[in-house]
Amino acid sequence: MKLEEIRIKIDKIDRELLVLLQERMGLALRTKKFKESVSDPAREADLLARAERMALDLVERSFTRHLLKTIIDESKRLQQEERPLVAFQGEHGAYGEVAARRLVPGGAYIPCLEFVDVFRGVEEGEFDLGVVPVENSLEGAVTQVNDLLTDTKLKVVGEAKVPVNHCLLATDVRDYRDLRQVFSHPQALAQCRGFLARNRLEPRPYYDTAGAAKMLARENPRAAGAIASALCAELYDLEIVKEGIEDGPSNTTRFLLLARDMYDGRGDKTSVVFATRHEAGRLFEVLRLFADAKINLTRIASMPLRRDPDNYCFFLDFEGDENDEKAAEVLSQMEKLTITLKKLGSYPANGGIG
Repeated sequence: MKLEEIRIKIDKIDRELLVLLQERMGLALRTKKFKESVSDPAREADLLARAERMALDLVERSFTRHLLKTIIDESKRLQQEERPLVAFQGEHGAYGEVAARRLVPGGAYIPCLEFVDVFRGVEEGEFDLGVVPVENSLEGAVTQVNDLLTDTKLKVVGEAKVPVNHCLLATDVRDYRDLRQVFSHPQALAQCRGFLARNRLEPRPYYDTAGAAKMLARENPRAAGAIASALCAELYDLEIVKEGIEDGPSNTTRFLLLARDMYDGRGDKTSVVFATRHEAGRLFEVLRLFADAKINLTRIASMPLRRDPDNYCFFLDFEGDENDEKAAEVLSQMEKLTITLKKLGSYPANGGIG
């Protein structure tokens, strides 16, 4: 092997080590929810002893012990910082993490496999907060999240509207014409179809945009790139070959910040979920309450009730706090016109707890 080839492999391993270290620190932070104390001497001694038993001919046992001890000390330091644990769906670098960083500056951002893991984790106290997408300007409502909102006891305490700006990423700076394949989520590939076709780039579907970037950093496949967020470039030491490669108009996703308790303060916006009897004019009667009170609606969406597919539930956002006199009166009258009415909470419009 030539020197440059060896260095490329070393760079790949260094990136993977750092990505794995990030994952380990996230898991260490999660353990705090299950322990009475940050320190666990018996656990630490066991980790160090197991590391020393490994027969690594190029790594001295003293170095192994020192390295692992440093990692343990750093994870304990992070636990002592009392950062709120903020869950999002996807890998590190996903647009959900972009929203989480905006909504909760200084938090510890924890990736989850599925949306239900975010909801369940916050409900059970494993995480302090959760960030989920509720609607997209091009694709509409995120059905799975809206379905989960109908049953959850969590409250909405903030929102963020995140522009979805797709970037073409690679492991080093190069002309995108040198690339042959591009990995990303099928939806992202579809939104960049024109760019890919013009540049004769083969789209390769992957389970997640950030997951594609993570794979690129770890495996460094030949002549390959990924479509993901600019944050992924920072997290995985990737180069942005070209920004804004999406074909269509500006694309924005609205994310909600979820917590077990209501927002502590006056909100600018309120979200509710309700269901009415399947009768002509019943929904109109509900909406007329807001019109008569001159309360502006910012969103209304519907979806079938999972437990009763013949009926629909409605998601409604309006300006103001639910405890405002006019809003409180409207919500009181709504209870008489609806089968169910759930107040998801009042919160800052396009803002979080930071």
